[in-house]
Amino acid sequence: MSENAERMKRLLTFKKKIETRIEELDVELKDLEATLETVNSILLEKGFRRPDVGKEPTAAAVGTAEEPESVVSETNVQTEEGPRETTVLKSDTGEVLADLYFDENESLHVVLAKNRNFDVNTPPFNQFLIQRILLKMQERDSELVRSGQLTPEAILCFDIKREGDIVRELIIRNFDSDRLKELKSSIRWTLEKMFEKMKGQN
Repeated sequence: MSENAERMKRLLTFKKKIETRIEELDVELKDLEATLETVNSILLEKGFRRPDVGKEPTAAAVGTAEEPESVVSETNVQTEEGPRETTVLKSDTGEVLADLYFDENESLHVVLAKNRNFDVNTPPFNQFLIQRILLKMQERDSELVRSGQLTPEAILCFDIKREGDIVRELIIRNFDSDRLKELKSSIRWTLEKMFEKMKGQN
């Protein structure tokens, strides 16, 4: 057998292995999608909803994170419930982007600066913060539920409060200390990038 013929034979064998693996992964993907649908059904029964960023405020994933000292300051805010400690998220140039605080249920509240008008459609809010951070965390929790390592009630979830397309507040629940740093950092980075795009449009 010539060298070219032998090479073609090896390539055809390799091609067959790839096609077989693709078929296996396709079956696995369908199984995972079916499992996710089951988990989503359980969440709906418990009062959770997947976030629909293009429409109304929604509930979905939760996580947490910490913020670089250069863009974070601590203040005490007086509310009807009494004083509370608030973390102020700022851009690298010092503009206030949002206030962060925890309520009595240890939920993380991200209250966006009212004078900024962060539009829900401005990248990278949906593409990065929602899809790559919050929903990925929720998917990982869903896998833990499937393996019996987590209860459905403990899956990360979040609410997006809006006025039309303007995001006013993000509430995150069911997070642990390991996720706090990643989430705060991701939230600040997202808001800063959105703010840069907003300034560029003015």
